[in-house]
Amino acid sequence: MDLDEFQQGTLRTINPGLSDRDRLLDAAAGLSEEAAEVLGLVRKRSFQQRPVDEARLTEELGDVLWCLAVTAHELGIPLSRVASANQAKLARRHPEGFRAEGPRKPEEWSRSHRE
Repeated sequence: MDLDEFQQGTLRTINPGLSDRDRLLDAAAGLSEEAAEVLGLVRKRSFQQRPVDEARLTEELGDVLWCLAVTAHELGIPLSRVASANQAKLARRHPEGFRAEGPRKPEEWSRSHRE
């Protein structure tokens, strides 16, 4: 399944009783809420040495993806465009891959955020 197919599939599970404005707000707020649930699971794994159930983590990541897909749809943006734009931005910022040897020069940092 590609990203646009996934995005189209999410549309059948949007609450039809919501206005355009409320659908957008619901999806965007859900994105934050679901991302916080992922963070909570990772926090427990990292700081409390508790095992994280892979099925639960997969479910929560799926909820994040659903909210992202609906948010993008409500803004008229195909999910594939979001992914492509992100890949292009990362290629500009890190043309040779991530450099762990130290912080980038300030002029590189500000340039990458203007693009």
